[in-house]
Formats: sequence, structure tokens, C-alpha cells
Amino acid sequence: MRLITLSAVLSLFLFTAQAHAGELPRWEVGLGVAGLSIPDYRGSDQRRGYVLPLPYIQYRGDVFRIDREGAHGDIFSSDRVKLDISLNAGPPAKSGRNGARSDMPNLDPTVEAGPSLHIYLARNETRDRVWSLRFPLRAAVATDLRHVQRIGWVFAPNLNFDALNVRGGWDIGAAVGPIYATEDYHDYYYEVAPAFATATRPAYDARAGYSGSRFTLTASRRYPRFWVGAFARYDNLSGAVFADSPLVKKKDSFMAGAGIAWILATSR
Repeated sequence: MRLITLSAVLSLFLFTAQAHAGELPRWEVGLGVAGLSIPDYRGSDQRRGYVLPLPYIQYRGDVFRIDREGAHGDIFSSDRVKLDISLNAGPPAKSGRNGARSDMPNLDPTVEAGPSLHIYLARNETRDRVWSLRFPLRAAVATDLRHVQRIGWVFAPNLNFDALNVRGGWDIGAAVGPIYATEDYHDYYYEVAPAFATATRPAYDARAGYSGSRFTLTASRRYPRFWVGAFARYDNLSGAVFADSPLVKKKDSFMAGAGIAWILATSR
């Protein structure tokens, strides 16, 4: 289950290549392999490396799509504004393998869903160079498939730049912006309940507010029979409302990964 979850998280970051609807089939599926280096959680000083199966899925429907922007469905779309439904996910972490969280409950995988407003700031004539502002607001839950726990809300506005068909077919993306979250969300990762307090880990209650900033780079390319992609993400926690939690061991966080997937089947 851990490997499946991490693979799903990676596939959300390694967004697949975008193309005009008339150039590619309505759906494609494939399978590949990916390498991922990820911290146990934002602010952890311990990280894991994984080699995982990587699913490749493209669906180019009129309303619902799975593409380089993830899984989403347009509610409203115009030349300047788009409102859609978007998803995100987070990995689990075993407290027994993390010194700061020793003897505390494990962190279950998280799933986030909610509306996202896109405002297009500038585009060239061919629309393959796009600047936009994005305002995703997502409700988050943690689950191990046996139970589900609501853990609050996340708001992550960002300035986004997409460049398509760079140097013969690469799609490049960059996004930067702050993150804000509710107290429940911060408590899930950074609270230390009195029952788990120790001499070196005092009790701590997180609060709502600023959750740091994030910068993400992605690159992908689709070849006739396979797809390749990579991403890097940097989080800065300086000034975050939970920065003084005893579970925060670093004020920054870095994640990176790369993958290749072979296209196994397509629609006509």
C-alpha cells in the first residue's frame, strides 16, 4: 500500500505532456518506473529514497481530464478565467523510522480535493507560453483505507508559468507561491499531544496560518512509444506558524524525482 500511495503521489507531480486534442487519442495508459527522494514530512531532517512503479494515464474528455495539470474537471472556462476541480495527495510516514516522531502515531497518506480558480495573465499567439495565477482551495483527509480522518483545509495560491514544445517537444512548468492551512492540518503534522511529550520533545499545539512557501519545477516529454518526466520541489518554512514545533528539524525541504513510462494502449 505504501508503494502504491507513493507512486500515486509521484504521478501527480510528474504531469504528463499536453497536446492539442486532435493530435492524440482520447485516452492512453502505460506503466513505467520512477525514482523519488522525499522527506518524511515538510520540516523533517530524515528522508527516504524509493524506486516505484509509475502509472501513466491520459484522458482528454470534454469536461473531465487527466493531463499535465493532474486530474481535474472544468466547472467554468473562458479565455481569461477557468474554474475546475483538482486533486492532490501526500505520502505516509512511519514514526518508528523517524527520530523526531518516535513513539508517536504514524502519518497516514493524505488526499486533498477542492476547487481551483485559474486566471490567465499573459499568453503568446500560439498559447504555448502561458503565465497564470492559480488559487486552489482543498479539503484534506488522511486515510489508511480502513478509516478516514478530516485534517482541515489548504490554500496554496501560486504564480505559474508553462512553456510547451520547448526544443522539439519538452513541456516545462514552474510555480511559486505561499501556502496557508487550518489548525487541524498543521496539528496533524506538527502537534505534540501531552501524552507523547518527552524531555526533549515538549507538548506543542500548532495554529492556523502561514505554512511556508513553495517553488516547483517540472519537465516532461512524450515520444511516440514512451514518456519521460522529472520534477524538483523546494519548500521554505521560515516564518511558518508551526516553525517552533519540536517536530520541525529543518526550515527547508527538498523533493525530487524522475520517471519513464511506456505507452501500452491507446484509444482509436
